Amino acid sequence: MDNVRIGVIGYGNMGTSHAKWLHTGMIEGAVLSAVCDNDPAHLDNARKAFGSDVQYFDDYKKLIDSGSADAVIIAVPHYFHPSMAIYAMQHGLHTMVEKPAGVYTKQVKEMNDEAAKHPDLVYGMMFNQRMNPLYIRIKEMMDAHIIGDIRRVSWLITSWWRTQKYYDSSAWRATWEGEGGGVLMNQAPHQLDLLQWITGMPCRMQAHLKYGSHRDIDVEDDVTAYFEYPNGATGTLITCTHDAVGTDRLEIHGDNGKIIIEDSSKVTVKKLRKSEEELNRTLDFRQMLALVKGQTGEKLYDEEHFEIPENWEKQHVDVLINFSDAIRNGAELVAPGSEGIKAVEIADSMYLSDWLGKEVALPVDDDLFYSELQKRVEEEKAGRK
Repeated sequence: MDNVRIGVIGYGNMGTSHAKWLHTGMIEGAVLSAVCDNDPAHLDNARKAFGSDVQYFDDYKKLIDSGSADAVIIAVPHYFHPSMAIYAMQHGLHTMVEKPAGVYTKQVKEMNDEAAKHPDLVYGMMFNQRMNPLYIRIKEMMDAHIIGDIRRVSWLITSWWRTQKYYDSSAWRATWEGEGGGVLMNQAPHQLDLLQWITGMPCRMQAHLKYGSHRDIDVEDDVTAYFEYPNGATGTLITCTHDAVGTDRLEIHGDNGKIIIEDSSKVTVKKLRKSEEELNRTLDFRQMLALVKGQTGEKLYDEEHFEIPENWEKQHVDVLINFSDAIRNGAELVAPGSEGIKAVEIADSMYLSDWLGKEVALPVDDDLFYSELQKRVEEEKAGRK
């Protein structure tokens, strides 16, 4: 295959970017062949942008059935990701799904099950942060056990500021029925995926969510979560969309040191010269204080600093280049579609913990979560009436 013909389903915020990158030749080995959107105005904008080089459809099934594409990028509201991906794979198309993989694990499992029936098809997830050189390096450090066994993770990510006009821009945004949630479904999936990609999946979750905090919306826009890992390590995630100043700080604490990432660009690595376990076993209180204060002539840790500026557009482009390379040459995907369920699992566990008012175990109870989600959807409908 010389060039992969890719159709973009959903010509909204992200769909316009994907289509532009494809049409301008930024994705090696791939071309934009079709655009689909059920909004006539969006489709008209696409025609103005791409002209007769591209085919246009108002129904995703028409695009998939047309033979105009070898692959599709699905960039529509979250609930539709699994059903559209399933239809695409059933009809022989390679599939890239925008984050999140879906709203609830039950539907994502159906999508993954369908993908497993088509091992010849490439099935990817748009986790662009996995192409961020900074997080690639952090993952390599964790995989190499540079700071030893994980003890604690803490991510304060409040730099997702969104104003009321953002939420009012589309009827489906910030609704249980249309989007399936708020910050956990829209902005934070990047961090949820990076957390599990770098430090593994937690096994227990306790979360507290605020709904419509300083915003006129029904869904959550303020989250404080505590979680535990199978090895006993603990973690916290705090995120919101009403902090105009915002903070982005990730700390990963191991028994051999600590990694600190600020603003997703500046990294400090503090590598203990002896493990904390050994220091704990051998030092008395005075020896400990002397070492910390630098009075012994020995250093407690070696310190390294580096900075890698974030490049949002390049990261997305690189995911699509990897997708194209996987289709044409069998390259390994950096973000396999089957892994998309993990971020959804973490988000769903946070919702369920808050809704039930107690700690929950992961993986979540699929049926219980879906039932609780439907309660919110129905309450939202009743409120609108």
